[in-house]
Amino acid sequence: MSVIEENFKDQKHYLKIGNYTDSLGDFNMADNANNDSLRDSYRKKIEPWLSAILQSDHLSLLCGTGLTQAICSIAEIPPASMNRMTFIEQYEEKIKTYANNSAKRLGRGNANIEDDIRTALELYRGLEIGGKSDSTKILGDDIDRVLKQFADSILSPEQMFYKNLIEDENGKSHYALQILKSFLLTFSSRSATRDRLHIFTTNYDRFIEYGCDKAGINIIDRFLGKIEPVFQNLSPNLDYHYIVQGSKNDFRYVEGVVRYSKIHGSLDWIQRKNKIIKANLKFGAQNLEDVSDYKDQLMIFPNSMKSIETAYYPYSELFRDFSYSICRPNSSLITYGYGFGDSHINKIILEMLRVPSSHIVIISYSIDDRLKNFLQEINSSQVTLLCGSELGNLENLVRYYLPKSAIDNITSLASDILKRREGYSPKNDQEASLTYGEENE
Repeated sequence: MSVIEENFKDQKHYLKIGNYTDSLGDFNMADNANNDSLRDSYRKKIEPWLSAILQSDHLSLLCGTGLTQAICSIAEIPPASMNRMTFIEQYEEKIKTYANNSAKRLGRGNANIEDDIRTALELYRGLEIGGKSDSTKILGDDIDRVLKQFADSILSPEQMFYKNLIEDENGKSHYALQILKSFLLTFSSRSATRDRLHIFTTNYDRFIEYGCDKAGINIIDRFLGKIEPVFQNLSPNLDYHYIVQGSKNDFRYVEGVVRYSKIHGSLDWIQRKNKIIKANLKFGAQNLEDVSDYKDQLMIFPNSMKSIETAYYPYSELFRDFSYSICRPNSSLITYGYGFGDSHINKIILEMLRVPSSHIVIISYSIDDRLKNFLQEINSSQVTLLCGSELGNLENLVRYYLPKSAIDNITSLASDILKRREGYSPKNDQEASLTYGEENE
């Protein structure tokens, strides 16, 4: 991986497809004409390659906080803050010091609010075990306060995004929603005869769910029920299908269906009577009225320090789904906005790449030490890289580089007809793009 690491040095953009690498150093944000020419050139390399990857037997998409940040940037609203918060003075220094040291030891870089919350929860359990009831109550109340502030910061972008959708029909939020829908449709528009796309996310917010709803994408997760959905140990083979008209035994799978797992929990998950319940919290809600005791009920899972922590219910089931989905022959994993700072997730990805036919596509806005360290551990022939402020920009990615985001039988048939014409060759990019239709099915 030394060649990749060397090419990363001092570069704003980086592309690796197979054995082809390019630092994309010619992009100039002030030269639109030159940029359009470059984008057209790189699109011809990137689009067919990604089209081929989307045809893998097993396809998964892992989204991190970078996706939410990109949506908020397009919508021109502030994203959720990951800045560290102040705990009660009695324990402030101990929590910060331990969080800093653990983040450094794990190669996560600088500690953030998730590291602080995890450390505070560990300290709370220690005080509880030690029988220090007064100290436990003081710290417990403070953790509730911090978790409420953290949850409110996650909820705030949803509120502003939804408010802008209602109040401004032609605003930036509508455009951001269109970009998100197109992004999701690109990966979810697989033929129903293929294995379903499985979307995994470390995000606590509900932007992906909202985008799926608006794009008409049906989600299969582990929750059953309408009024009060409950987390279940479901069979991974559950799916949507319909009976063919005129036949009792012939059925077909419904198109536009994805599997979905939030492997660090969600803003609207709460624990009640030993059950994990999805609260009736609408997108754009003002507060979390259903949750009173945050440290015990709110099911958001800060980054773990040890892999054993992922064994706690329901995260054991979610990580089992992640491992089952990606650790198979001819499996492809696409990451967007994931910073490779979670060792328990990285470990499963590395196990996946032990299978020679597996492949990972890393789409990232930034190139940092965590990504470089991860790349040093894998086989370069199993990775595709689209990195930097050009290729990792969600808007540019959707507009210029991703394959066509729909299953389109008409386009496929038109492409076949054109190919049958004697001496036919595409005269322009519009005609040539017809061939992408059948590649995406």
